[in-house]
Amino acid sequence: MSAQILDGNAIAKTLRGEIRAELERWSSAGRRLPGLAVILVGNDPASEIYVKGKRRDCDEVGFHSIVQHLSANVSQADLEARIAALNDDATIDGILVQTPLPEHIDEDRIIDCIDPAKDVDGFHAYNIGLLALRRPALRSCTPKGIMLLLEHIGCAFNGMDAAIIGASNHVGRPMGLELLLAGCTVTTAHKFTRNIEDKVKLADIVISAVGKPGLVPAAWIKPGAIVIDVGITRGENNKLYGDVQFEAVKDVASWITPVPGGVGPMTRIALLQNTLQAARVHQGLL
Repeated sequence: MSAQILDGNAIAKTLRGEIRAELERWSSAGRRLPGLAVILVGNDPASEIYVKGKRRDCDEVGFHSIVQHLSANVSQADLEARIAALNDDATIDGILVQTPLPEHIDEDRIIDCIDPAKDVDGFHAYNIGLLALRRPALRSCTPKGIMLLLEHIGCAFNGMDAAIIGASNHVGRPMGLELLLAGCTVTTAHKFTRNIEDKVKLADIVISAVGKPGLVPAAWIKPGAIVIDVGITRGENNKLYGDVQFEAVKDVASWITPVPGGVGPMTRIALLQNTLQAARVHQGLL
């Protein structure tokens, strides 16, 4: 058996087309187009690439988008003031502060400053709390993108066993909440977990979000499991590596995401969907 490839690029392209078609209807009806503001602090090369990709996605679907590129020396107060101004800007539906931020910036405080109704990254405690209470609003983009992938293959979530490797605030924790909401039984493994492989071997869905190349071997995977690789590490010659030993695992799994081209495009499509959802709310369409 060889796994089918979950092609995030192809799925995201289809979904961008659906958003573009909806916005053409908005334009014809004279509605204001959704607005996304991205704040980029400093000159981290990877962050600059990510922001360019997000700007390109916005241009493709027809969003109004702006990028505020700030010095790495920007103060906490000045960055918070920028966010406050965007909170008050009626043309902006979504605010995204690209991470990582410089060490002198308190990232948690920055997230807290964003209006939850414009938190299109889905990182604000208010939006995570709504998800925990089974009342999702703006959902964390990577977990939401993964749910879109799983829905694409027609997962029968109820009763499935899922294992998440990694418990970060941005991926692992909200991912567990998403899968619980969908009806899965969820195990989240982290740095203190004992015998991780024994827990992963029981899972129908395996999601690894650690950022450690080759962490997950084929021996950990239950035959026929769905394997989602969130981890991405840049190695020699700028080559990108996932957490999963792809070539070996694809001979055991039923579905698997590649790195790159799997989860990444779906994270960006989730950002677009969140911005569109926020715009609908702001314009009284939801």
